[in-house]
Amino acid sequence: MAGKKFVIVVGDGMADYPVEELGGRTPLEVAEKPNMDLLAREGKVGLIRTIPRGMSKDSAVANLSILGYDPRKCFTGRGPLEAGSMGVSLGPNDVAFRCNLVTEREGRLVDYSGGCITTEEAAELLSELQKQGFGEFHLGISYRHIFVLRNARVSEGCSPPHDIVGEPIAKHLIKSRDRISLRLNEFMLASRQILSQHPVNQRRVKLGKNPANMIWLWSPGKRPDLEPFEKKYGIKGAIISAVNVINGIGVWAGMEVIKVPGATGYYDTNYEGKADYALKALKANDLVFIHVEAPDEAGHAGDVERKIKAIEDLDRRLLGRIVRKGREAAVAVLPDHPTPVTVRTHVSDPVPFAVFVPGGEGDGLRFTEAEAKRGSLGLVQGPRFMKLFLSLGSAP
Repeated sequence: MAGKKFVIVVGDGMADYPVEELGGRTPLEVAEKPNMDLLAREGKVGLIRTIPRGMSKDSAVANLSILGYDPRKCFTGRGPLEAGSMGVSLGPNDVAFRCNLVTEREGRLVDYSGGCITTEEAAELLSELQKQGFGEFHLGISYRHIFVLRNARVSEGCSPPHDIVGEPIAKHLIKSRDRISLRLNEFMLASRQILSQHPVNQRRVKLGKNPANMIWLWSPGKRPDLEPFEKKYGIKGAIISAVNVINGIGVWAGMEVIKVPGATGYYDTNYEGKADYALKALKANDLVFIHVEAPDEAGHAGDVERKIKAIEDLDRRLLGRIVRKGREAAVAVLPDHPTPVTVRTHVSDPVPFAVFVPGGEGDGLRFTEAEAKRGSLGLVQGPRFMKLFLSLGSAP
């Protein structure tokens, strides 16, 4: 494997179901994506099951699988992964939650992103909540943050907020009836009054924007135990993502986490910058894992046109640069899971993947959900993907 270079490009939530308004086709089938199709045509294609049966349909679970870690053994929760990305130290008995700033209206959760609140606004809101003296708030990006309880026993959190848009809040609070869980529920409900009265949200309402008027604590866990990536595979790896949970996997796995200016985790992310930083990172690393969040955001929003555009942007502005400039590298492209626009949340169906190795034989297919079923690589269980990719990319 010495001297070989590998690139993995993950379009979060890129896979989908057939959409009626697209004539029964999926966004991947409609999108103009010549580079993905090139990799599928000249490379090997298959399906990968990234979410083990019975596990939560979480991007953290899926991306752990793609990186070759069995989430059934090492996934403790989304919170501690994101905490690792933010440099939050966790003791063996500490619990970290993912903390969303959300919009509550008339007892319902109407926006899991608090109107896509800015990081600067979020800092003011979390500072106000920190004055309550309960737990620790750690600022992330936009609506995505971390809440830590030290030396606490907490077994569960609220339902994932992106799964319950439009539903009653009371139905999805923490179900456990222990003292800490009851206190957490009380704190979240109390946050509505504190944040609704804050000048940040009063300004947002006047501007016609959704206020970030409540916190939502979910996916708690203790720090994970991941075997270092270099020890596991004998190669150095790097991660590029604007999403804390993905970067957190890299931190706990001992990979280099590369921050790209202008990478936002949203539609306006710096696609070109991610590609250029990845190519540069290959000089010091053997493998670079590039994650793009935009297709998933469009799936959650139920916006089929934005999803098509996100796929096309990823293909033209990021993958195209990798294909043109990283000619000697083995390249894989895949979603981590589907986020169908008709469902607006994650599902656990297998997703298509393509592996291109310079000089190798190809399957002659397009990169779509349907054609991947005919691929020569068949159905791969998630944690086996990395060894398969490295094996294919190392072949003489």
